[in-house]
Amino acid sequence: MSNRDILIKEINELPDEKIQEVINFVQFLKSKHLDDELGITLVSEPSLARDWNKPEEDEAWRDL
Repeated sequence: MSNRDILIKEINELPDEKIQEVINFVQFLKSKHLDDELGITLVSEPSLARDWNKPEEDEAWRDL
């Protein structure tokens, strides 16, 4: 049985009043994942900007 199957089984056994808590937690996990991805992007931007902000880069991308 996969983790997904186990989770679905556990959710199916929960009383209805607990389902909203599970939904809230899943949404939290998804937003945390997106925040982590955005954080990596923001952290790498200054390092990549050194190459992006060169005149030869502007020239290479001018026609696009």
